[in-house]
Amino acid sequence: MISVIIPTYNEADVIEQTIAETQKAAASGCSVEIIVVDGGSSDETTIIAERAGGLVLNSSKGRAVQMNFGATAAKGDILYFLHADSLPPANFTQQILNAVESGAVSGCFRLSFDHKHWFLKISSWFTRFDSNAVRFGDQSLFILKQAFLRSGGFREDLLIMEDQEIVHRLKKEGRFIIMKDYITTSARKYVDNGIFRMQGIFFLIWSLYFLGWSQASLLKLYRKLILKHKL
Repeated sequence: MISVIIPTYNEADVIEQTIAETQKAAASGCSVEIIVVDGGSSDETTIIAERAGGLVLNSSKGRAVQMNFGATAAKGDILYFLHADSLPPANFTQQILNAVESGAVSGCFRLSFDHKHWFLKISSWFTRFDSNAVRFGDQSLFILKQAFLRSGGFREDLLIMEDQEIVHRLKKEGRFIIMKDYITTSARKYVDNGIFRMQGIFFLIWSLYFLGWSQASLLKLYRKLILKHKL
């Protein structure tokens, strides 16, 4: 079984489509459970998710906390972490199983956006390279559950960059693979904040993180610069 874990916070506008498309994209014959871990949404995210067929769990807010909580409830031997506004490619489950059978312990898909802007296409192109600098959570992430547990899971003290940080540790557990297929993620942050401006903000936060800025300082900057954020 593959356990799909989706952390949510006020995602009523997208969660139904994400669950439906994830169920549709799963290969026939592969057992899949979809776990939605909600961080206290004030909208109808949990109601919609449950109606769509997701197993809804309630957690304290924080993507790392929510994903770890979902992992503890997961029945599958393979965990697949998916953002609420991202849609996996067709037969993603079989692609993951093939990767595991070939010796991969963890991995992700390449990235594409639901927007045709040329700059986003260029940004997506770079996700084919095996560099931690371009590994982010919107590419989704599959991990053998035992490797996830050995790694210690997501660092719950990180409110920002938790998805990139774990990749460094996962590579110590075994082979990390970048799939040739593409996950499609929403460009809504780029549309709301301006495509070039949003990319500049992400680069700034990424740079400051590696320069050792505290999570509190990064979070304050994130909230100040990004419109319609959910942190």
